[in-house]
Amino acid sequence: MLLQMDSITKSYGSVTANSSVQFSLQRGEIHALIGENGAGKTTLMRILYGMESPTSGEIRLDGKLVSFASPADAIHHKIGMVHQHFMLFPTFTIAENIVIGREPSKGVGFDRKAAAAETERLGKLYGMPVDPWRKVADCSLGMQQRVEILKVLYQGAEIIILDEPTGVLTPLEVKELLIAIKGLAAQGKSFVLISHKLQEIMEVADRITVLRDGKVTGTLSAKDTNAEELSRLMVGRDLVHISRNEADSGKPVLEVSSVSMKGAKTKPLLSDVSLHVNEGEIVGIAGISGNGQSELIQTISGLMKPDSGSIKLLGQDVTGAAVGAIRERGLAHIPEDRYQWGVAKDATVAENGLMGHTGRHQKYGVLNGTSIKQMIGEWVNRFGIKTGSLSTKAQFLSGGNLQKLIVARELAQKTPFLIAAEPTRGVDVGAMEIIHGELLKKRDERGAILLISSELTEILKLSDRILIMYEGEIVGELDADTATEEQISLLMAGGKAVG
Repeated sequence: MLLQMDSITKSYGSVTANSSVQFSLQRGEIHALIGENGAGKTTLMRILYGMESPTSGEIRLDGKLVSFASPADAIHHKIGMVHQHFMLFPTFTIAENIVIGREPSKGVGFDRKAAAAETERLGKLYGMPVDPWRKVADCSLGMQQRVEILKVLYQGAEIIILDEPTGVLTPLEVKELLIAIKGLAAQGKSFVLISHKLQEIMEVADRITVLRDGKVTGTLSAKDTNAEELSRLMVGRDLVHISRNEADSGKPVLEVSSVSMKGAKTKPLLSDVSLHVNEGEIVGIAGISGNGQSELIQTISGLMKPDSGSIKLLGQDVTGAAVGAIRERGLAHIPEDRYQWGVAKDATVAENGLMGHTGRHQKYGVLNGTSIKQMIGEWVNRFGIKTGSLSTKAQFLSGGNLQKLIVARELAQKTPFLIAAEPTRGVDVGAMEIIHGELLKKRDERGAILLISSELTEILKLSDRILIMYEGEIVGELDADTATEEQISLLMAGGKAVG
């Protein structure tokens, strides 16, 4: 056995993140680690990578007892980790990012040509070719993921930990990444794959370990299990199948007419975009990241102003209006990037939950602490948000639990219109079931929802109509009941609809 983690326990005061966890890894194996948000997956891997010390337990490599005081210790023992949020320098080239910390030298200076040559060699060796001279800022998210993996391979990693590696990738990038992981495993590299996406896990993993509340509920061979069994082990119950009723749409709630926005380069960010969302319907927008979805969201919500065109909310022109004014008119917004737009990391869970709700919890300028705790406590129970207390700072919540807090807060606004951008990014299957159910409930109660998601299965499951964006334009509209992933993917890549 290449790696053995025996009886790993990690406690933070009265909270136990890992409890007597057993985990092993064979050479050339892809071992998936799955579980609900807050189940202890990332904590366990942070221990393996030297970012945390276990309260008790042992780690053995090739049968030898080891301990890591820092990531440098783990890297010295040929363990690398690619984090959920990329740790690259955007203004540096691919080669500079890969060799940083172990730069080849020429005399007393940095040998950029040698760095580029080594980067090209690694890319060819591992079937992950890259342009060493290209700046990371100009790379797609899929390419950045590739750079992160090449970086740990350059450091000599034999064990590679991937934390939610497909969370921000397009379907094509996901497919390419899974092929690359299989290819590296065939060359003897070993992977620990943390993911919520059971379909991808079933496609690529050899074994799967499930954590729930910090404990192992099962370690199974991928070929001997299925998504239903894994879901039960993760959440402790059978999931409820959620279906979308036939739409009973009414009058337009959102009307976007011929909105355009210039870009810094030759191509516009938005080009003559027109769409509408009616009462009682979900309109999904599919597209590869960077094709205008972010700019469209920010234009509708008031964060950016269009160069031309108009936006109406409930019949009132809100083009270029302030964010606060648009929200007061009836908009709630689940942002695509929870850290940049969704929370104040240094604020508490209660303070973040209260954002946008202060008016109904104060009298004569004094906040009612009891009603605030009751409101947010209900969200914690309904959405399964795992937090030590409401006074815990947001930065100490897992990404998935933070996402659930934001979704709960925005749905509780009970506005006639909701922008739901990547609403289930980084959440587990149980939370996804709850969020999908809440979105459909809002739609069935005559709410209007604009859904932006990189998950085509989510778009197809929830949407009544599907719009596809490509290079800042709406290039197609499909009926969700008859649309296929192949049709959507073709339009997302700039092709033409067939059939």
